[in-house]
Amino acid sequence: MSKKCVGKIIELFISIKESSTRINKPTIELDLAGVVGDKFYDKDNIRSILITSTDSYNLIKEYEIEMPYGYLGENILMDYNPYALSMGSRFQIGTVVLEISQNCTICNHLSVLDKRIPKLLKNDRGIFAKVIKPGRISKNDDLYMLEE
Repeated sequence: MSKKCVGKIIELFISIKESSTRINKPTIELDLAGVVGDKFYDKDNIRSILITSTDSYNLIKEYEIEMPYGYLGENILMDYNPYALSMGSRFQIGTVVLEISQNCTICNHLSVLDKRIPKLLKNDRGIFAKVIKPGRISKNDDLYMLEE
């Protein structure tokens, strides 16, 4: 199996139970049930990690909407756009291997900041991934696409 560096991890987040608060973290731990300490941990391993590209935030910025990183609900923000990749594609970040499991649909709660956001990000909010190999991811880690 070969791997190709395609980008970097920009930010990492976890969601807090009983809150919509997102906490920015320098590192996150992942196991087969998802992001350890996240409110969605061990809920649905197919949708356990949300990955978003900085392209989503740049698109919103083009419409003069200020949206802070983490607003899209992502656990991992990267400077690579994985949205067109097929389901089953795999990444390695640090010691972790992730597999794309499904596209993320847009949520109407995003319209709280600006009513245009759901329409603007219809196909560009993010992707879900599941953990294939557990480990730790740190901010600024390289992102590698794995190829069979």
